[in-house]
Amino acid sequence: MATTLISSEARATQLPTKLFGYEVIDFIGEGAGSILYVVSHPETKQIYAMKHVVRKTERHVRFIEQLEAEYEVSRHFSHPNLRRAIELKENKTLLRKTTEAILILEMFDGQPLEVFKPRDTVGIIDCFIQVGKGLEAMHHLGYVHCDLKPNNILLGPGGAVKVIDYGQTCKVGSIKERIQGTPDYISPEQVRCEAVSIRTDVFNFGATLYWALAGRTIPTLFTLKKSDNSFLVDDRIASPRDINPTVPENLSGLVMECVRTKAEKRPADMIEVVRRLELIRHVLTRKSPLSASA
Repeated sequence: MATTLISSEARATQLPTKLFGYEVIDFIGEGAGSILYVVSHPETKQIYAMKHVVRKTERHVRFIEQLEAEYEVSRHFSHPNLRRAIELKENKTLLRKTTEAILILEMFDGQPLEVFKPRDTVGIIDCFIQVGKGLEAMHHLGYVHCDLKPNNILLGPGGAVKVIDYGQTCKVGSIKERIQGTPDYISPEQVRCEAVSIRTDVFNFGATLYWALAGRTIPTLFTLKKSDNSFLVDDRIASPRDINPTVPENLSGLVMECVRTKAEKRPADMIEVVRRLELIRHVLTRKSPLSASA
């Protein structure tokens, strides 16, 4: 979910004055089951982002659970490329059922990669180096993001990047009861409800970088009827360079390694991926000094 302020006359007329004691300043956007606001702390006046979920039906229970999961994970973050959670508050009935909840988040004035993609290859690489470093920090804490995609990457002033939305994040080695992920970026093991690993994020990362370079998404096990037999073999998937000849061959090759069907054939971790991206960037900027300052 993006944290860039957007105008909405219809939403402005319904803007609450306060929620859980926080002063509501503006509307940011909507996600699956939640609404995001800009809010001010009642005492410190510090500006934050707030995710607000109201339980209207039983279907909304999982959105509250995702809010709780996001808080448990992201309150531990301190890395500059990860958005940290500050506070979780809930209203409950006498039977301890949550009726609504809010998650207070670090405010970041950025736009999602989905609508604000860097204009050149070096800019894209710079963005994904930061994304990779954020994921690496998560992995160091023992977590897998499990839902990296263009809409969960925010680009801010000066090229700053934040990875966001940890509602599907879980411990390395977790096996989920149902398919969770975004169809165009989901790994084969997620579709099969097998144990997730660091290499799961490597796939999601590669699929997102593929989109950024090629301008379209790769076919995944989910988008091909969830059947092994309908999943394209790795050497038949068009590479970013096949689609966009301006993509450097070594960068295109790295992307295709990240999205290999078999997890054990992908790069082992984000440390390796980031190192190779930094090397590619170095070569590109050495060849074209103007692109380094772009």
